[in-house]
Amino acid sequence: MQIGMVGLGRMGGNMAERLRRGGHDVIGYDNDPAKSQAASLADLATKLQAPRAVWLMVPAGEVTEKSVVELAGVLQPGDLVVDGGNSYFRDSIRHGGELAERGLLFVDAGVSGGIWGLEIGYCLMVGGSDEAFQRIEPALKTLAPADGYAHVGPVGAGHFAKMVHNGIEYGMLEAYAEGFDVLAASQFDFDLHELAHLWNQGSVVRSWLLELAERAFAADPRLAGIRGYVEDSGEGRWTALEAINESVPAPAITLSLFRRFASRQEDSFAMKVIAALRNQFGGHAVKTE
Repeated sequence: MQIGMVGLGRMGGNMAERLRRGGHDVIGYDNDPAKSQAASLADLATKLQAPRAVWLMVPAGEVTEKSVVELAGVLQPGDLVVDGGNSYFRDSIRHGGELAERGLLFVDAGVSGGIWGLEIGYCLMVGGSDEAFQRIEPALKTLAPADGYAHVGPVGAGHFAKMVHNGIEYGMLEAYAEGFDVLAASQFDFDLHELAHLWNQGSVVRSWLLELAERAFAADPRLAGIRGYVEDSGEGRWTALEAINESVPAPAITLSLFRRFASRQEDSFAMKVIAALRNQFGGHAVKTE
């Protein structure tokens, strides 16, 4: 099939390449003219045959918002827009409704696979109508490995599933991080690469993430030069918020999000308060700056 791919960065560029390898006609648009086969979204629309399919792989939030609005002005009824970024599912529901008013189809596709997806394939969680899903399914079959895509529900369901997927990822990363932290601080001189490799041989904690830990520890067992500063891209926050909205206890995911916040504090004021209070009530020593 023919697809317009908007956003040719690490994910979008690799997805476009995988689609081309699978025989699809991909016309890409990116802010970087060196990567782009179209001068603008309007130009991209003229290069695509009706009914058009345009796949967005741009940052969630303002960039996605502007892209959806601009596409709504240049596409024609019957055309399809796919948002493959990590958008908030409520924004996706709104986008689906706004585009439907113009006769446009909309799919929200949660995409997981990172930089490895080009060769291994992408896991795709797709929300939208049956018509929209069937229209984009040929591309999904090429992008995903065997059993690697599913129509999970109406518009919004794809990004909701990806949101929770990433929330779970937060908790898994935190568990591995805490475990290796305890190992590194122990009295034993553990080879962390060796242990990570060992645990991947049939243990109950084996996983792709642990395989990536093997790679990281093989390069440097103490991860020298890497600052312990961890960003969050939004999905962990949204998962925690939805857990609150639905009165569902999600302590591990929520705590893992807060741990990321703590990683960004050079010297936590909260910890200063605790140190001062311990000094006040118990005379405990305070370390000075």
